[in-house]
Amino acid sequence: MKKYIITLAITLISTNLYINAKESIDSGSTKTAKQYTTSETGNQRLTYVGDLKFEARKQPAEAEISIFVNQNKKFQTVLGIGGALTDASAETFAKMPVEKQKAFLKAYYNPIDGIGYTLARTNINSCDFSSDSYTYVKDGDAALKTFNVSHDLKYKIPLIKQAIAAAGGKLTLYASPWSPPAWMKDNNDMLHGGKLLSKYNQSWANYFVRFIQEYEKNKIPVWGISVQNEPMAKQTWESCIFTAIEEKDFVKNFLGPTLHKSGMETKKIIVWDHNRDVMVQRANDTYADKEAAKYIWGVGFHWYEDWSGGKQQFENVQRVNEAFPDKHLIFTEGCIGNFDLSKINDWNMGEHYGESMINDFNNGTVAWTDWNILLDEQGGPNHVKNFCFAPVHYNTKTDELIFNSEFYYIGHFSKFIKPGARRISASSSKSYLITTAFQNPDGKIVVVVMNKTDKSETFLVWLNGQSIKSTLPQRSISTFFID
Repeated sequence: MKKYIITLAITLISTNLYINAKESIDSGSTKTAKQYTTSETGNQRLTYVGDLKFEARKQPAEAEISIFVNQNKKFQTVLGIGGALTDASAETFAKMPVEKQKAFLKAYYNPIDGIGYTLARTNINSCDFSSDSYTYVKDGDAALKTFNVSHDLKYKIPLIKQAIAAAGGKLTLYASPWSPPAWMKDNNDMLHGGKLLSKYNQSWANYFVRFIQEYEKNKIPVWGISVQNEPMAKQTWESCIFTAIEEKDFVKNFLGPTLHKSGMETKKIIVWDHNRDVMVQRANDTYADKEAAKYIWGVGFHWYEDWSGGKQQFENVQRVNEAFPDKHLIFTEGCIGNFDLSKINDWNMGEHYGESMINDFNNGTVAWTDWNILLDEQGGPNHVKNFCFAPVHYNTKTDELIFNSEFYYIGHFSKFIKPGARRISASSSKSYLITTAFQNPDGKIVVVVMNKTDKSETFLVWLNGQSIKSTLPQRSISTFFID
């Protein structure tokens, strides 16, 4: 089992891409593409493998494999790419020596020497990836007079503030609740599902406002919120059930108006925040109510619908995008479960991420958020033993920081695709090479190509009547950064 510790990771991902280049793409000029590759074989991890020069070529032959890019066909604008800053991540981070903490933050958030995360999610109240269950008020305090975030001041808020600093002072952050306080629910339990009691609808809406206010007092801007994490799942951990009708009524009658009355009308509201499997039904039912829809920024979704052996249902993302083009789509959570330390570098994990990101973006998603940015050698901490993998693990026993394949696959997107980028048309002539492409605000073009086959594949990338020729090793991913 190969383990890529922090010194190796930082060396491999250090590249100098954005060198004051502001000129626009000229279709008549000769362009070059810098290729960066991560592959299962060898030690390529976001490795710069060379410059490729575009050359004029004729119509590709039938036998030639091609990726066709057309920057004149533009689609959604990218908000950002990142991961969740949970209690578990923060507690694990706090156990690292200071120098490792700095290197870890640089690897994730620095746009030059790291993979340039620009997006983050965090939990309101406890979630499964907390060491215990907690809330921000005392029992029965419907007026929220005792509201405070002192719990988060020990680990989570310090990590979020350091992540913001490492990202250059700006990080788009949204927050999600796993459950209201137990006394607000019909089962008097933060765990095991249950529902919000109607008499606490306004108190719960006020709770979101107080959370935002307290975080912003701590100099952590909150971009938006989701109404409820996984609202149709009765879990052994923190959970709460909302049907589509209940969720949209809560937004329409309480959460939306309360944010507006509190001067927070610019805060974004995300609904669903659950799997792709029934996201079409949730969007249809929610957006059918125009009074609710006016408050809603978009639909969030996860990928866990395929855990029972089925496939990822990317077509549902497309259906929602087609039906509601004026709304947004955001991938809010994904991870690989059933943690096993011996499988920490299973290459399938990175490929799962790459396939999901390419397809989600191609179907209209504007932002993509991984789950925990960091976990320990047990896949936690987690107070209900729901352990899972993360892109980076810190072994508290050996003082080792391990970067998994997921980290590098995500980096092929987050390092190169900047907030404000527009997705552009990209297609492959062969189904075993999948691709997506973007044009950054500075005019630079980013093309990502993934090869899941067990053999190397040679292909052409076409742009404006010119092409470059490249080869992807078996089970690899490459990003072409076109100047």
